[in-house]
Amino acid sequence: MLKLPELTRAAAAIRVGALVGMPTETVYGLAADALDAAAVLRIFTAKGRPRFDPLIVHCADAEHAWTVAEPSPRARRLAATCWPGPLTLVLPRRPIVPDAVTSGLDSVAVRVPDHPLALALIRACGRPLAAPSANLFGRISPTCAAHVREQLGDAVAEILDGGPCRVGVESTVLRPDPTPLILRPGGLTRERIAEILDERVDLADRSVRAEHLALPAPGLLASHYAPRTPLRLRRSLEPWPDGAGWLAFTGRDLPRIGTAVEILSADGDLAEAAASVFAALRRLDAANLPLIVAELVPESGLGAAINDRLRRAAGLG
Repeated sequence: MLKLPELTRAAAAIRVGALVGMPTETVYGLAADALDAAAVLRIFTAKGRPRFDPLIVHCADAEHAWTVAEPSPRARRLAATCWPGPLTLVLPRRPIVPDAVTSGLDSVAVRVPDHPLALALIRACGRPLAAPSANLFGRISPTCAAHVREQLGDAVAEILDGGPCRVGVESTVLRPDPTPLILRPGGLTRERIAEILDERVDLADRSVRAEHLALPAPGLLASHYAPRTPLRLRRSLEPWPDGAGWLAFTGRDLPRIGTAVEILSADGDLAEAAASVFAALRRLDAANLPLIVAELVPESGLGAAINDRLRRAAGLG
């Protein structure tokens, strides 16, 4: 386990019910003791998050996760291959999990993050940590420590700086049973999950997800991940409008390069695009523009997660 003064302070803060900014491979999380209902409720207050939106519980390893969730054979198979990593499993909850974490549902979302500081913090606390993205509810997710302080300020007792997030979009949320269903596309692709399970994996329809109030998993609202600047999606072959900020995939069809242009990957690399999409949106949001126009990326692989975030940033969840 890493031995750092910041880690010691962060673990002490968790033990007394305070909130900590925690790096993961996906985005930074706002962490609290998942078994302390009062601490969990502080997450909702700090984020301005509605209490019907359940939280993900982060654990040190699979056996730790099975203390808060009941695994199925599919869940065990996926955990053995994908954890630590950007996969969240929605499973039946154990009685020790407070209703505040699950919004009263009989299921709990669990994962093992692939970041040394996150794992060290969980182990130092000896507790599972509830940790949604460390931002104000509905806004752009944080991918570096400065983003956490910028949005949440003194609501966070400590922020562990683990550098920029490697994956850059949230974890994939999967309900493995009775048949595999992706509730939120994310850092682990649908294709990879199907390969591991050797069976069909479905993606929940966006219109169905948007209709839920008692949500089965975190991050399923129709409007989410949004900048304060209005954002709309670029229609196919539509000219890039003047005066707006442009969020382009490769930038190959841009008529010119202006001061308010962000290119996600000049090489068309979806992993690079995923790692940079939230930071690019933040820069455009800070540019004092009337509008941001975003271009969707190819839907395959990580493109499904990127497009999901862009659609919901535009209110089209």
